[in-house]
Amino acid sequence: MFKIGWSPIYVHPLPDKHRFPMEKYELLRQQLLYEGTVTEDNFFEPGMVADEDVLRVHQKEYFQKLNALTLTPKEIRKTGFPLSEQLIHREKVIMQGTLECTRYALEHGVSMNIAGGTHHAYSEHGEGFCLLNDIAIASGHLLESKLARKILVVDLDVHQGNGTAEIFADNDSVFTFSMHGEKNYPMKKEKSDLDIALRDDTGDQEYLSALDDHLSKLLKMIKPDFIFFQSGVDILATDKLGRLSLSLDGCKQRDEIVLSACKQKGIPLVASMGGGYSKDVRIIVEAHANTFRLAQNIYF
Repeated sequence: MFKIGWSPIYVHPLPDKHRFPMEKYELLRQQLLYEGTVTEDNFFEPGMVADEDVLRVHQKEYFQKLNALTLTPKEIRKTGFPLSEQLIHREKVIMQGTLECTRYALEHGVSMNIAGGTHHAYSEHGEGFCLLNDIAIASGHLLESKLARKILVVDLDVHQGNGTAEIFADNDSVFTFSMHGEKNYPMKKEKSDLDIALRDDTGDQEYLSALDDHLSKLLKMIKPDFIFFQSGVDILATDKLGRLSLSLDGCKQRDEIVLSACKQKGIPLVASMGGGYSKDVRIIVEAHANTFRLAQNIYF
């Protein structure tokens, strides 16, 4: 069965600028249920991530400051969120969601977290709406449990996966691949194992050709036995924070390339939703929903 991590925890009150990105999670869930792509049985509610899983990839001092709510004002501003106990609790549940998705992916081939994709969280600080790094935490768990030997991170958010790159810079068991907008946040990029920086206004044809070429080569070269897919939809031309120009159909074709390749090669995949900031929330929900529809069609 196609299993989806669902974290029904909301952080209130939030300033207006934070409220809009949060809305998409509940709207996406409602849309998938309404159209019959999934049923309630497809969703699972994760618990709280264990400290040992967090500390495998994040520094102890930073994690202690998060738990004690003692980040400095500058550190809080860097995360983009007002700090609260509820926010930290929500973050830990999202981390566990991606971690538990790995078990379902190993069993069924694919699993998805309706949140997650927090690729800007470094080992020792948070930034860009990311406090802890779910892909890194779940990767560390797989490697420690000997459930995977070689992991490929396919990060296709419009923003570089800088935190993930930093965490795994010296870890040969995790290959980080980020295809992102060259001039998008973060201004100072980290070094992934493979970075493909795209010029402003890159459209469907150029983007999809580059992805197909690089992913095919990586699957042959890396031979991963597990893949994490950061499937942010901020690559759309309508996105407020992105600088690329993909159409809704182009974004859907992107997901199809990744999911079909993993299905064909029998590589378990966990997808986290990542970013999406189009002015019209319906566009965001539709783009994210396409990822789930494709997973259902391709795998089941």
